[in-house]
Formats: sequence, structure tokens, C-alpha cells
Amino acid sequence: MKRILSLATISFLLFSCGGNQQTEAQIGQYTTIEVEKVYNAGSVVKGEIVNAKIEIKNTGDYPLVIADIKPACNCTVSEYDREPIAPGETTIVKATLDTDATGKGLVNKPITISANTRPSTTTVTIQANVID
Repeated sequence: MKRILSLATISFLLFSCGGNQQTEAQIGQYTTIEVEKVYNAGSVVKGEIVNAKIEIKNTGDYPLVIADIKPACNCTVSEYDREPIAPGETTIVKATLDTDATGKGLVNKPITISANTRPSTTTVTIQANVID
């Protein structure tokens, strides 16, 4: 009886360890992306909301996983797909820039995208010329 119990325990441990190897292999999979580094909104009137749509294409061989998107200030807010993006597919990152919270003239607001790419971060700048 002890042998059967021991054999069952060892078998369970061996089978459960095999599943972790696949997960560990997926963690180290890096991919590549294609994205415009500058989103130019052109000239906008002070107080106007700029709605930027930044297209990101997965150009690699593995699913793209966006871990986080950090705007440089509180005047930009990002919205993005949290599901993996398959190779060859695209996703849209939506960001808004409230020009009421910026100065006048040329405004550059960077957004940092963290993903399973090398390098792990990509910066896209929202650019606008804010006028009266």
C-alpha cells in the first residue's frame, strides 16, 4: 500500500513539473514591433482635446504582450488592449492630450510602452502646436 501511495505521489509531481516547463519557455519569448515614434496632431487650439490613435504592429514570431503604458504626465491617458497580439496583427493604443493642461507652442508628450520586446520599452511622442 505504501508503494502504491509513493508511486502515485512521485507520478503526480513529475506530471505537474512538466507543465511548468512550457510556461517558463513562453516567458522568455521576445518579439518585434513596428510603430511610428511621433504622433503629430498638427496645430490645435488651447483647450482642445487631442485624441491620438497609435498603431502598433507585431512584426515578430511570438505574441506581443503589452505589460504597461506610462504617460509622462497626467495630461495624457492611455487605453490599450491587454490581450496578446498575434504575430502579423496590429493593435491601437488610444491616448488623449488635454491642451488645457499644457503650455502654448510646440508640445511634446512622451508615452512609454513596456512589452516583451528588446529593448523592453518603446517611446512614442504626441506632438502638437498649441495656439490661442
